[in-house]
Amino acid sequence: MTKQQANWSPYDNNGGTCVAIAGADYCVIAADTRMSTGYNILTRDYSKIIKLADKCVLASSGFQADVRALQKVLAARHLTYQHQHNKQMSCPAMGQLLSNTLYYKRFFPYYAFNVLGGLDSEGKGCVFTYDAVGSYERVGYSSQGSGATLIMPFLDNQLKSPSPLLLPAKDAVTPLSESEAIDLVKTCFASATERDIFTGDKLEMLILNADGVRREEMDLRRD
Repeated sequence: MTKQQANWSPYDNNGGTCVAIAGADYCVIAADTRMSTGYNILTRDYSKIIKLADKCVLASSGFQADVRALQKVLAARHLTYQHQHNKQMSCPAMGQLLSNTLYYKRFFPYYAFNVLGGLDSEGKGCVFTYDAVGSYERVGYSSQGSGATLIMPFLDNQLKSPSPLLLPAKDAVTPLSESEAIDLVKTCFASATERDIFTGDKLEMLILNADGVRREEMDLRRD
């Protein structure tokens, strides 16, 4: 008889998908609301998006316990910054803070895959995409999570971001209007939900522009 050993891991993957698209004067950040473990759905109504500042929003997939811990650290660091500087962090500054926060934990990482979106100091849309240990890049669009392998090829095909190696450097923002970007995100999730069992139930979208932050929802497949 073979001896069986119980394996325990400090991590879990709760699935879910996040997408962000930056435009000339807006940013769309979206995520589904399904949280699962293995083949079990834990809840159909869990928001993966948090507003960190007036012009900065974070969407995270991966292990949601680590995501919560990361969000609390960022909120505390941002509060300290506000007391010291009498202003909120800009989105690029928050992007650097998130990178540093993840990198400090690189030997026991937060199992969180993040997309940070918002508006920069010029009012342009910006999206920062991350790995689990803080390596990040400013891009025009990005996706993270269980459905990212389905969504990213589609976004590449539709938006064709310029290579960062091109000189002179091209702007990373996408050429779409705000309403076109919202429709594209809805199409992405409707498509990914058909093929990815960890994505579904409801789509939550935050749209940032000069007028502030607007929230939209759309139902997805529940099976």
